[in-house]
Amino acid sequence: MRKIPCHFHFIFGLKPQTSPFHIAHYLCLESCRQVNQPEQMTVYYTHEPYGPWWEKIKPHLALKQIEPEVFVADNPVYSQTPEGQFIQQQQLVYAHQADFLRLKILLEHGGIYADMDTLFLQLVPENLYNQSFVLGAEDPVRSGENEACEDSLCNAFIMSEPAAAFGRQWLANMYQVFDGTWSQHSCLEAGRLSKRMPEAIHICPQRFFYRHRSTPEGVQTLLMGRDFDYTDMYSIHLWAHLWWDKQRRDFSSFHAGLLTESFIRTVDTTYTVAARRFLP
Repeated sequence: MRKIPCHFHFIFGLKPQTSPFHIAHYLCLESCRQVNQPEQMTVYYTHEPYGPWWEKIKPHLALKQIEPEVFVADNPVYSQTPEGQFIQQQQLVYAHQADFLRLKILLEHGGIYADMDTLFLQLVPENLYNQSFVLGAEDPVRSGENEACEDSLCNAFIMSEPAAAFGRQWLANMYQVFDGTWSQHSCLEAGRLSKRMPEAIHICPQRFFYRHRSTPEGVQTLLMGRDFDYTDMYSIHLWAHLWWDKQRRDFSSFHAGLLTESFIRTVDTTYTVAARRFLP
């Protein structure tokens, strides 16, 4: 009997939907369905997606409407740091709401949470289902403008048994350390907590889920480069918040409008070669 059920959880639509469901999000869900063959795939939303790609995947999903995380919405701490102000300006506060919601969902139900900019490549290893709580390592993260880098555990892919001790403590800590910056409460706090509760967490190598880094070079390799060595990679994370908007160009000139079905079918990049087999 597995500790962690093969129930995949996704969060989407925490802000009003102004454009059709993107093909990259369809491919996230369809690759999960084909590769992992979950017992259930649940999408939690405040505003339901729409469009042809949504209609194509919707029959395979369980849907649950949820309320926003009120602790995060309009929290005054965002105004206190340049990073927090930038997150508000870029309308990325929904991502912080999802940080809290994903842990609440996993603590209640158990299973696997993944961000919607994930592409699944290989079946999740069976031994991970017998852990209590699983995260993957990512590059060290700077915790402040003048601080040194710290070990970080990315929360874009989480496996948890119901009511896992690590998840309970992490969520409690998040309410205490939240300061409106991107990672202080989430990935950095997970890294710190793992040193205090090493017996309560299993940490996977960075290559499993985050081989290509959240840097301009990593994004370039994913979207326009060609790295076809997928050995020991179970999923790809696209770091979409860094390049999705056409106006944001500090990480890449590539944007969501360029990631079309035709591009995926005809242009060979790290992502498109891996994603192509999941197209209809």
